Amino acid sequence: MTASARRSRLALLLQVLLPFLLSLFCRALPDQIHYSIPEELDKNTVVGNLAKDLGLSVQDLPARKLRISAEKEYFTLNPLSGDLTVRDRIDREQICGKQPQCILDFDTVAENPFNIYHVAVIVQDINDNTPLFKQSKIDLKIVESTKPGTTFPLDPALDCDAGPNSLQRYHLNDNEYFDLAEKQAPDGRKYPELILKHSLDREEHNFHQLVLTAVDGGDPPQSGTTQIRIQVTDANDNPPVFSQDVYRVTLRENVPPGFSVLQVMTTDQDEGVNAEVTYSFHNVDEQVEHFFNLDKKTGEITTKDNLDFEIANSYTLNIEAKDPGDLASHCSIQVEILDENDCAPEVIVTSVFAPLPEDSPPGTVIALIKTRDRDSGDNGEVYCEIRGHSEFILKSSLKNYYKLMTDRVLDREEIPEYNITITATDRGKPPLSSTIKITLHISDVNDNAPVFQQSSYVAHVAENNPPGASIAQVSAYDPDLGPNGQVSYSIVASDLEPQVLSSYVSVSAHSGVVFAQRAFDHEQLRVFQLTLQARDHGSPALSANVSLRVLIGDRNDNAPRVLYPALAPDGSALFDTVPRAAEPGYLVTKVVAVDADSGHNAWLSYHVLQASDPGLFSLGLRTGEVRTARALGDRDATRQRLLVAVRDGGQPPLSATATLHLIFADSLQEVLPDLSDDPLPTDPQTELQFYLVLALALISVLFLLAVILAIALRLRHSFSSAAWGCFEPGLSFKSGPGVLPNHSEGTLPYSYNVCIASQSAKTEFNFLNVTPEMAPPEDLLCEDASWVPCTNHDNTNVPFASDTTLKQAPPNTDWRFSQAQRPGTSGSQNGDETGTWPNNQFDTEMLQAMILASASEAADGSSTLGGGAGTMGLSARYGPQFTLQHVPDYRQNVYIPGSNATLTNAPGKRDGKTPAGGNGNKKKSGKKEKK
Repeated sequence: MTASARRSRLALLLQVLLPFLLSLFCRALPDQIHYSIPEELDKNTVVGNLAKDLGLSVQDLPARKLRISAEKEYFTLNPLSGDLTVRDRIDREQICGKQPQCILDFDTVAENPFNIYHVAVIVQDINDNTPLFKQSKIDLKIVESTKPGTTFPLDPALDCDAGPNSLQRYHLNDNEYFDLAEKQAPDGRKYPELILKHSLDREEHNFHQLVLTAVDGGDPPQSGTTQIRIQVTDANDNPPVFSQDVYRVTLRENVPPGFSVLQVMTTDQDEGVNAEVTYSFHNVDEQVEHFFNLDKKTGEITTKDNLDFEIANSYTLNIEAKDPGDLASHCSIQVEILDENDCAPEVIVTSVFAPLPEDSPPGTVIALIKTRDRDSGDNGEVYCEIRGHSEFILKSSLKNYYKLMTDRVLDREEIPEYNITITATDRGKPPLSSTIKITLHISDVNDNAPVFQQSSYVAHVAENNPPGASIAQVSAYDPDLGPNGQVSYSIVASDLEPQVLSSYVSVSAHSGVVFAQRAFDHEQLRVFQLTLQARDHGSPALSANVSLRVLIGDRNDNAPRVLYPALAPDGSALFDTVPRAAEPGYLVTKVVAVDADSGHNAWLSYHVLQASDPGLFSLGLRTGEVRTARALGDRDATRQRLLVAVRDGGQPPLSATATLHLIFADSLQEVLPDLSDDPLPTDPQTELQFYLVLALALISVLFLLAVILAIALRLRHSFSSAAWGCFEPGLSFKSGPGVLPNHSEGTLPYSYNVCIASQSAKTEFNFLNVTPEMAPPEDLLCEDASWVPCTNHDNTNVPFASDTTLKQAPPNTDWRFSQAQRPGTSGSQNGDETGTWPNNQFDTEMLQAMILASASEAADGSSTLGGGAGTMGLSARYGPQFTLQHVPDYRQNVYIPGSNATLTNAPGKRDGKTPAGGNGNKKKSGKKEKK
């Protein structure tokens, strides 16, 4: 067995054992999966089940998101089955060239959890290339004097296959003069040499033709041929001779083009033309001719282009020296390239997990980064770092992989986007570096509740506003994005009743504008409070609340209302008596009026419009008090009439009128004959209505009495004498002065039940009950809804005593004046006509309420102020703690009809003077006045 046959068999054995050895090697390296495939496989050919080899379940593949990470993808991965298939045609010679082993490395990335697997696929060579010679014909000239045993190197055949499938041997056709020998170059390639067996004789055979065959080791083997044409020439006895057979040169890869590498020298013992030598490359790769240049005359070798250690780290240059007689010699030059740090590191982002939620915990993987440097040694060692962002860190993974991770919790509202710069630097001298930027977008999470621009809101709205008008606007800001930052508004609470809230206000869900659903009335509602909520549209939604206080301002929309003088129940006008001896300044009567408005709109002034005798009486501008301006003369009329206008302080002002009928007389008996004479003509229709109303009232009273008697008989229980006081014999239903039974409108939220006791010399009245709310009609005296004056004949000294008349109901103990509700100083305390009126509405209302209360206390004459000096009789009603230090003195605003007493701190005195005559009385002015 020849040596070439033994080598061929050994290569075949290695090809068979290589997969087995690789499988054993794979078991030793569990972190890397190895496959072995032949080249030139069809597309979509299955290499193996990668998921199974990695220990992954097929059901988990969609969740694990298994994928291939490689610069050039030769394979594809089926995401459903986990099969690794061929993506496209794989040519081993194109990928690996003449390397003895061709391995395709790539990485497989799996998520949830994150992991990287290394896969190596060994591409086995198949005999798909035929050995080829560069030239189909080889021309040689051999001098006839050439001695037997002389060798002539021939150009080798080229076979792109590797291993056993590569070129194995050469064959020469049988001939008499030449034989064939095989030589092996330092790089492992085989080239043939032609050996002269016998001396040549040009005269006998001047031309020889041979066939050279190159055969590879495939099964079946393939071969290529070339023709060798040998011309026998005349003798040139001495070939050129190199100084050495092998030259060794070391070059740095950064040498410039034109750099002198080496100059070869030869000697030729011939002389003349036969000693002239030419140099040329012999049997070299194309890369050698690309990077190196050879001077044919001098033999100097220079660089032709920039060398690159990363492309080739060594070159073999074969030089042939030939004289004109075609005698030649050969030498080999081994050029070794030294690496320089001329390649900057490469940074490759293989995966980016973006956008990143802002609530991602520290340690969340953002991106997978791979580095690569084509240099070798320290020049190829790379490390990475992040510049300028402390929120992120780089963690080294397998081999040259890095994980970009968060180092703390991120906030999109603070920084919505990051431009992360990653720098890769090698360890060469000087070091080279490269950078890459990763733009990371932070996605929004609903982590911010809406924030109102103010901690609370106050809105001022004038009453009588048009329905649908905007009264306020609230605004809240949410820094989140999208639905997380869209804010809608709603009303969540109010001090109004829930069933009426929607009829008062509404809020726009988008703009936060609060609208009035109705016209507000300051006299009914002065202030109310809302709780508004701003809620975003995130999941879950976040919200914030704010309070809105709505203050309803007053407008002058209520005219003054005259409480006194008032008409009698039958519609007739009342009159006041004035003693004939009244001195100037005598308090005749007082016009009492109220206004439901507040502030200046309720500041009343009194003016005389008409008067029978303009100079006889004076009218207080602010108090409404009518006093005598001079003494009554003999020529003055007994009956006087005053038309008084009451105006408020609004703009424009509103007014009401009151007519006062005054009669000068010393006693009531003196006035009665005048009233009986010359009755005024009456309207028949008015009298008819009066009698109808009177009949209806009598029927109602009788029916009520019948019901009460029936209940009393059934229960066998008699009512107290006070309950029947108004129905005892002797009751007088005589018309007299009185107060309207109900003054619940406006700012006086009380009902007053009035009973009048009429006597010959004086008229007394008393307010029986004051309730905070509207009193029902059955609470009136004598249990009748109509106004009925009653006269008490049993006790003339104490009118309406508790043992003879209705008992006064005890006050509600819950009713108190709070510190904020205490009325202010009355304008009457100033003692002048232009006294300051209370500026707030509550004081005005308290003033109006106390007018009637003080009138009730003063009805008893000098003794009814006995509740203590300055108490106006209120201490007995509301307890000892309620004195004049809590309530201002409103007594000057109270006029006691039929009495000449003045309500002052000294009981029984009026204006500090004693009246000249007896007490005056009030009567109807139903008859014509006597002049």
